[in-house]
Amino acid sequence: MTTRRTRWQEAGNSGGFGKRFAELIAAGEDIDGEARLADTLLPRGARVLDAGAGMGRVAAALLKRGHDVVAIEPDEALVRQAREAYPGLPIEERDILDLGPGDGPFDLVVCVGNVIVFLAEGTERAALRAMRDVLGENGRILVGFHLQDPPPHARTYPATEFEADVAAAGLRVDLRAGTYELHPANDAYGVWVLSRAQD
Repeated sequence: MTTRRTRWQEAGNSGGFGKRFAELIAAGEDIDGEARLADTLLPRGARVLDAGAGMGRVAAALLKRGHDVVAIEPDEALVRQAREAYPGLPIEERDILDLGPGDGPFDLVVCVGNVIVFLAEGTERAALRAMRDVLGENGRILVGFHLQDPPPHARTYPATEFEADVAAAGLRVDLRAGTYELHPANDAYGVWVLSRAQD
């Protein structure tokens, strides 16, 4: 098991995060943008890993759309909330860095909602490699995070640095956009579709 504390753990964020999304759901707000994009990248009944699933909203939306979903989340409080909010959602209390090739193959790995900027310092490449290693033959990774004004305690991760880490992890950028609705790339938010680099 991974023991290095993440920026998320250092921040003690889980209670506020879960409460905020619970309020948005109760108010009928649209919280499915990431899931809609993920769904468009997949055939019906695809196998999906939600890496850093939080309180399960993206994984649950993809499960509802008919995909075979596995969710992992290292924050015990968020795993508990996911199980309460979405009974039957397959979610494990587990870190991205604990993934191994035997966990795959997945058609898509979803790593959205600033997960990548809350990882433990210096583990970004290892996390990207771990996600790469569970991809199926034509599998892809969907990543999204704030490039500017990240949440408190999250790192600032410039697009150029992220893309250098992507290449170092044996991945390539297939698409970069500025939103989950695929608006043009911008300096505020980054959305990437990644796949294994060609040998």
